[in-house]
Amino acid sequence: MAAGVGRGRVSPPGAVITGWGSALPDTIVTNAQLEARLDTTDEWIVTRSGIRERHVGGTVSSLAIDAGRRALERAALDPAQIDLLVLATCTPDLAVPATSAAVHYALGLSGGAFDVNAACAGFVYALVAAQGAVSAGAAHRVLLIGADCVSLLTDPDDRSTAVLFADGAGAVVLEASDVEGLLAVDLGIDGSAHDLLTCPHGGYMSMEGKEVFRRAVRITVDCATNALERAKLTPDDIALFVPHQANLRIIEAAASRLGVPMERVAVVVDRMGNTSSASIPLALADAADAGRLRVGDNVLLSGFGAGMAWGSVVLRWAVDTVDATGRSGS
Repeated sequence: MAAGVGRGRVSPPGAVITGWGSALPDTIVTNAQLEARLDTTDEWIVTRSGIRERHVGGTVSSLAIDAGRRALERAALDPAQIDLLVLATCTPDLAVPATSAAVHYALGLSGGAFDVNAACAGFVYALVAAQGAVSAGAAHRVLLIGADCVSLLTDPDDRSTAVLFADGAGAVVLEASDVEGLLAVDLGIDGSAHDLLTCPHGGYMSMEGKEVFRRAVRITVDCATNALERAKLTPDDIALFVPHQANLRIIEAAASRLGVPMERVAVVVDRMGNTSSASIPLALADAADAGRLRVGDNVLLSGFGAGMAWGSVVLRWAVDTVDATGRSGS
């Protein structure tokens, strides 16, 4: 863990993840429950999305607080040691103020806080912003949270979206380090496709599913490839690929085209559905909790979402992970 510094001192140029945490609502909605009230079947849902159940409920702030607190505990940090909170969300509790304000207060953090909305690519964008703050010396330790309650935007009677979206939060602590943690970045957006997935104020989400699927695979592969090339790495060098958990078919297609075998891919979409900004940190935390990461591992994160925004980062893992049996991941 990096040593602390006083306010106003320049941090080391690198930043690494030293803690992680997740939070899910208690309520689980299974495919069987959806089958009972919608014109759908478990087979239809699983075949097209890979989703078997999803968590719904809570608020973005409550879920973010829980996930953030667990990440701080994992990093063995006092909340006052955090210099900045970055919250990625597209479903804030209120229009004003930013939901990060309530989370910052509840956790007792120091420094500033702000929200980032890049939909399902939001966590990657927020990670890049957090790294930038560390590199600029504006923060030594950053709490980065992705949290969304996408069920609030979903028409419960629309089988094309109600079966996909869910709620949750994932968090990481990013600390300044002499070790280079973030190796490469690729960010982009195609605003001409902004109307493929939209949600008006006070309304429900609408999505052109087939076109989103078609673009999602290409975007994920292209931006992940760009990030790998900038890091001077190949898919064989990646220990874990953590894609946005939108759809198992998209994940499998992207992994296949990249040349990353599924045993090196983090998948939680079957248990958690599409949680937008929370999906990548939830999948990353799940893999870390399972002891799938070792010190020095190269990890590829790739997200895409409404906008159409996309982002990939390659990072180097810097801490041991321990699975449920207590075995070290290194």
